[in-house]
Amino acid sequence: MKFFFRVDASTQIGTGHVMRCLTLADALHSRGANCGFICREHPGNLIDFIQARGYRVHVLPFKNDACVLHGFEPVSQHSGWLGTDWATDAQETLEVLSEEYADWLVVDHYALDERWETRVGMRCGKVLVIDDLADRPHDCDLLLDQNWLGPGQDKRYAKLLPQRCTTLLGPKYALLSPEYGQLRSTMVERDGRINRVLVFMGGADTGNQTVNVLEALKHPTLRSLAVDVVIGPSHPNPESIKHAVAKRPLTNLHQGVPSLAKLMTKADLMIGAGGSTTWERMCLGLPAIVIGIAHNQLAISQALMSAGYIRFLGDMNAVGKADIIAAVESALKDHADNRRQSQQGLELVSGHGAIELATILVSEVLPHGAASPC
Repeated sequence: MKFFFRVDASTQIGTGHVMRCLTLADALHSRGANCGFICREHPGNLIDFIQARGYRVHVLPFKNDACVLHGFEPVSQHSGWLGTDWATDAQETLEVLSEEYADWLVVDHYALDERWETRVGMRCGKVLVIDDLADRPHDCDLLLDQNWLGPGQDKRYAKLLPQRCTTLLGPKYALLSPEYGQLRSTMVERDGRINRVLVFMGGADTGNQTVNVLEALKHPTLRSLAVDVVIGPSHPNPESIKHAVAKRPLTNLHQGVPSLAKLMTKADLMIGAGGSTTWERMCLGLPAIVIGIAHNQLAISQALMSAGYIRFLGDMNAVGKADIIAAVESALKDHADNRRQSQQGLELVSGHGAIELATILVSEVLPHGAASPC
């Protein structure tokens, strides 16, 4: 069984797409699948990281000509994230696939749409698209959107997919590392009191919101809190974080951690961005104060706040230090609301999405009646 992933990371894209694809690749590998990645060499890429996890990476050259579309009209506002036009990317991907047949091609990229998928999909058995936006048409056999937007979510892709496509929607299919499900089963129920805070503003944090959060946590009413700060490998200014951490007592800096899971189990509250860490937090019942650092996080975070799952402060450009201080002070006082958030999160996200999806994908490849290696 051969699976290929077309996915990128960069200072602009962030790291979440690659990380969730690696989680799926691990689940597939445990079932006997051979997985490879096709990634463009953007600044801030995770190619070395993927290779260190044991996977082959076919590297596409960084071109930096995203604005030169060669007559092809962009469909998505994220078209510039590709680093070239879709037709060039498709041709380069096809050159990789001409050497090896893919039973499944997994596409996790906001800059790609049905045109790319139609052209490249002809060389593959089936195509899985992982999406969060529902802002462009797709030509695929299976679509995964692990997000939660409340009632009507099942209608988001109604006019964007071919009839043959099956959809897997909602946090039930969130692609989390098995570690989250394992730790969840051994955790003590949270009592709503807050003594330790985890801060993580995404793998890239291009706006350096981590510094703003740390400045807020220096407020006199919050100084007694223990704080763990995590920054990713693509952070634009790690020295500024080290300086801010050194100036606040009871504060620890963590860099390059493979997973947030253990830090989440120790924390009583998280201050973070939206994105894939949303589902990691909920799987472990960790209450959160969320700041949107990307446009695609806003609608999901707003829906989650409206349903009582999180405290959402809004887009980072509209969030000041006083807003963060007030939100943390409120959380410190309201133990009952923290317990309610924790329980709701646990009920929404089980942590077994990657296992469920891998089982589905493998069953489509193996001969009828054959058993998966595990």
